[in-house]
Amino acid sequence: MTRTIAMILAGGEGDRLSVLSEARAKPAVVFGGRYRIIDFALSNCANSSIKTVGVLTQYRPRSLNEHIGIGAPWDLDRLNGRVSILQPYLGHQASDWYSGTADAIFQNWYYVEEARADEVLILAGDHVYKMDYDDLFAFHHARGADVTVPVQTVPWEDAHRYGTLFVEGDGRIVGFDEKPATPRSNLISMGIYLFNKDVLVQGLVSDAPRKDSSHDFGHDILPALVSDPKRKVYAYRFDGYWRDVGTIESYFQANMDLLDDLPGLDLYDRDKRVFTPRASDPPVKLGANAVTHKSLLSQGTIINGTVERSVLSPRVFVEDGAIVRDSIIFNDVRIEAGAIVERCILDKEVWVGKDAIVGYGDDWSPNKERPDIVNCGITILGKRARIPGAVMIGRNCVIGPDVTAVPAEGNYIVSGTTLRLQQRIPSFSV
Repeated sequence: MTRTIAMILAGGEGDRLSVLSEARAKPAVVFGGRYRIIDFALSNCANSSIKTVGVLTQYRPRSLNEHIGIGAPWDLDRLNGRVSILQPYLGHQASDWYSGTADAIFQNWYYVEEARADEVLILAGDHVYKMDYDDLFAFHHARGADVTVPVQTVPWEDAHRYGTLFVEGDGRIVGFDEKPATPRSNLISMGIYLFNKDVLVQGLVSDAPRKDSSHDFGHDILPALVSDPKRKVYAYRFDGYWRDVGTIESYFQANMDLLDDLPGLDLYDRDKRVFTPRASDPPVKLGANAVTHKSLLSQGTIINGTVERSVLSPRVFVEDGAIVRDSIIFNDVRIEAGAIVERCILDKEVWVGKDAIVGYGDDWSPNKERPDIVNCGITILGKRARIPGAVMIGRNCVIGPDVTAVPAEGNYIVSGTTLRLQQRIPSFSV
């Protein structure tokens, strides 16, 4: 029987999630109310036959490290199985910060060797999906593959965000373009790679000294292997729910997908559970005037107002007369009486004052500072941001962590504004 180790890439900065990933690694961002994004990769390992998992971190890893701990929620704290946090360290060079996804694996190759693995499964820590990796292993072995890449078909307009592939009738990959400006295929790599160990180490050793390489699996390692006629690289078609939640829009939509009557991502399947550290919060409490519709409410939440089409994390308090609509609310947020929160993402410990409106009006102008990532009408409030009573905040606004959102004059912060500490902005009354 072959031995497989999983290596989860969780070190990217993830600036496309705006202030949500300023103080934490992207895989540590809250998802679906009570989970973290990385819970899905870890749970897939727990539900498959993988007992040894390395999590490669780099950017702001504290929150991620605390969440994973010794791996108990995923049954990875046993003598014959473990999870390890692998961070950059000073070694044979002056600085050993990971220069790419392949370099991250290369610098931690000792961990693969210590596990005596025959196969290495490379996973991304910022994808939301449920997959039985045992089925992937069976496909890999049946084809006698050197490398197997799970793939999906996406709309043509989204293909430029991914590595695109060309396959023959038997599933063998014969072409690979990483994030092409003009895609020639809409069959994309899911960013998951199952390698035979000897093939992987040869690819890493060959790539490491190259000055022209970005040391990345998609840009360098996979194209080189696909172009080598001696290597058998196969595509494994996966038809289940899968989302790369690396952008504000995709992250928001993936959360909203959970509210469907029959969501593609089934969190209620007891045979394939998504594990996360358990909370000890009390049950949800609905007050006399509470109205809820098509929402997820986590433990410890108290609703006295109205919540519609929203995902609420633990210990959120919605006061009487307040309205939360089409929004994602992180832990310990307080929304006071008469306030309205619409099409927003509120990070932990945000306070929205009485009669304030967050996500106001019909002006959907993109964010002026980051129009590339905040442009779909979603206003984002960073951790511990405070919105004073009666203040109105427009669409596509970004309020940074620890900011008290006080307009320079009047009571309205216009759409597309970014507000950070020590900064006041021109504004006007509404």
